[in-house]
Amino acid sequence: MAQMEDIRDVIIVGAGPAGLTAAIYTARANLAPLMIEGVEAGGQLMLTTEVENYPGFVDGIMGPELMESMRKQSQRFGTEILTENVTSVDLAERPFKVSTASASHLTNSIIVSTGAKARMLDIPGERELLGHGVSTCATCDGFFFRDQELLVVGGGDSAIEEATFLTKFASKVTVVHRRDSLRASKIMQDRARSNPKIEFLWDTVLTEVTGDGKVTGAKTKNLKTGEEGTIAAGGIFVAIGHIPNTSLFEGKLDLIEGYIRTQPGSTATSVKGVFAAGDVVDYKYRQAITAAGMGCQAAIDAERWLESQHDA
Repeated sequence: MAQMEDIRDVIIVGAGPAGLTAAIYTARANLAPLMIEGVEAGGQLMLTTEVENYPGFVDGIMGPELMESMRKQSQRFGTEILTENVTSVDLAERPFKVSTASASHLTNSIIVSTGAKARMLDIPGERELLGHGVSTCATCDGFFFRDQELLVVGGGDSAIEEATFLTKFASKVTVVHRRDSLRASKIMQDRARSNPKIEFLWDTVLTEVTGDGKVTGAKTKNLKTGEEGTIAAGGIFVAIGHIPNTSLFEGKLDLIEGYIRTQPGSTATSVKGVFAAGDVVDYKYRQAITAAGMGCQAAIDAERWLESQHDA
């Protein structure tokens, strides 16, 4: 392993909207951030096609293009970027140690922005058609499915929330659930059951997403009868939860259901000098704009915390 470097003011782990915004802000504050972006840099926006709800882009922008612009902006102000995965972090004492396969880096503060990934069904056609009719975010993509028949897979609050939201655009929304009852809260269930655009397909799983370049529907299987079938749809929304990318921090930071717990009104974590932002914290909104806003907050929190250490 390569020799340890000088002690950094801040290392940012992860490079989605939260990490890149944190990099822009910390770089402009002359903190010379090192961003370790990971080999799958850019977060979930790298899997989306057109982003129409990010402010400032009248005609929309492609997800990867938005991430590349933010990346270049961070570099313009002096962010150093490593395209490697972090293999371990040592938060037991300061300076903290952040290691990759090639080197270890010492730092006075860390901003964690490792994001989350949507749980997928892992069935044929799903990943191939992600962004082409398969989506994991109704508020991001619902607008593109006006007057179409849609499927929502799941039975929890998020699935029912997505289904209800999609009725603003779709002609019909079918909730496909592997059981015969929902896990969603009663108020969400009542709202969905009373919505004339929502139907339910019980005891059923999707076995394949169908379509050639664009979703046309799915193959189904009833888990009780074994009966197989097909269902036509212009879009399929997978709403079976998210997995925050926090395995590096288990046992080192306080987590709540896998997400990093931050202090009320702050991005500070349970370890002084470690801050967290974006989908690794946020299980509620999960939008690019809220992640970016939180990245800004984390940068300012880190900058002020570092100043307080110099003054001490």
